[in-house]
Amino acid sequence: MRSSNPVFSRRGFSRDNAAGFNAQQPQAGGPAVGTSPYAEGATNPYATNPYAQDTQLGAPPQARGNVMTIDDVVSRTAMTLGTVVVTAALSWVLLPVDQSNIAKSYGIAIGAALVAFVLAMVQSFKRKASPAIILAYAAFEGVFLGVISSAVSTYISPGVVAQAVLGTMAVFAGVLIAYKMRWIRVTRRFYGFVMAAAIGFILLMAVNALFSLFDGAGDGLGFRSGGLGILFGVIGIILGACFLALDFKQVEDGVTYGAPREESWLAAFGLTLTLVWIYLEMLRLLSILQGDD
Repeated sequence: MRSSNPVFSRRGFSRDNAAGFNAQQPQAGGPAVGTSPYAEGATNPYATNPYAQDTQLGAPPQARGNVMTIDDVVSRTAMTLGTVVVTAALSWVLLPVDQSNIAKSYGIAIGAALVAFVLAMVQSFKRKASPAIILAYAAFEGVFLGVISSAVSTYISPGVVAQAVLGTMAVFAGVLIAYKMRWIRVTRRFYGFVMAAAIGFILLMAVNALFSLFDGAGDGLGFRSGGLGILFGVIGIILGACFLALDFKQVEDGVTYGAPREESWLAAFGLTLTLVWIYLEMLRLLSILQGDD
């Protein structure tokens, strides 16, 4: 099972092979050593653990302290999200969006967004997690979010940013509870549906952005304003919630399989990407609702 998150789609915890870790073959009469009952595709036989060591080849057992734990994921995610929050707060204060500074602030925000995108792509295609790249991505992403949030707060509604933050936290908590209670089942069918919906959503938003370049009002096909804007805002948040469920599945598999500890940085990176998506969709939706009042 691979996540829709670009980090996990390239380096999913359930990948077939991992460098330095060889899966053992199933033994007759029982599940293989290093297999998991939670692995996708297991019927009963168990699916092979991609992180299991091949003791038949004489490989030394992996030290327990070198495997990923939930605490590792939580601490790395806190560091990454903390960097986003701190740089967002600084850019809010240091890059005002008043009439005399708005062009400069927007220019810096767009530049920061482009740098963050490039860093995200670089990390997504790297074979190993790079904490420096991940934290740099978080810093530049925070600059972009700070300016955009300040603009929305200044020109639409002073309270909309706090509402978007609370809404993002509520979505995260709700999906986590639903996942832990097994109300959400991450299966191949679920994954396929989310991927198809996400591709369609992104393509529609790209077409809308393209048309907005030739539209004097800047509304494009109207997917980001009015009734359609509200509908697509809700769809975007629902997709973000689905991404979270896929990410939780990847983290659960990584801990279950005994993934290398450095993989916790990839988990933190992926969760940060998803939470940024949800926050932006929440902010956009609330901006439309506030603007219609």
